[in-house]
Amino acid sequence: MKVRHQRLLLIFGALATIALIAFFVFSALSENIAFFYSPTEVEAGKAPQDRMFRVGGLVKEDSFRREADGVTAHFVITDRLADILVRYNKPLPDLFSEGKGVVAQGKLDGNGVFIAHQVLAKHDENYMPPEAAAALAAAHREAVSTAESAEDAAASPEAPVTP
Repeated sequence: MKVRHQRLLLIFGALATIALIAFFVFSALSENIAFFYSPTEVEAGKAPQDRMFRVGGLVKEDSFRREADGVTAHFVITDRLADILVRYNKPLPDLFSEGKGVVAQGKLDGNGVFIAHQVLAKHDENYMPPEAAAALAAAHREAVSTAESAEDAAASPEAPVTP
C-alpha cells in the first residue's frame, strides 16, 4: 500500500472516530437536558409528555401531604395562575416548606400528576431560581393586566338600553 493511501486511511479513520465521539456526546446531552416550564405552560400543554423537564414556582399553602409510608410526599407548585400536583418519593430538602420557591425535575404521568425525581429548594430568603422568578413575574404581570382590564370594563359607562 502506498504512503498516500495510508495517509488517506488514517485521515478517514480519524474523522470516523471524531464523528462517533460527537454522536455519543450529543445523544447523551439530549437525554439529560431538562427544560424549565412554569405551571401555566404545563397546564397549556407546552411541556413534553414523554421527557424529563423542570417545573418551578411556589409551594402552595396547605397543599403538602405525606403518605402513610412517611416518605412519599404530595404538594402543589403554583405560579399564581396555574397549579400542578407533584408527587415525590424521596426525602425532601431541609429548606422545603409551603410558600417557598421550589424547582422539581421529573415527568408527567398519564393523569397530569408531575412525578418528581429531584426537588430543589431555595437556599436563603433572597434566592429563587431564575426560571422560577421569571415565571412568577410573568404570572404576576398577567394577573395585574387581567385585573386592570376588569376594572376598566367595570368603570366604563354602559350604553343605555332602549325599550
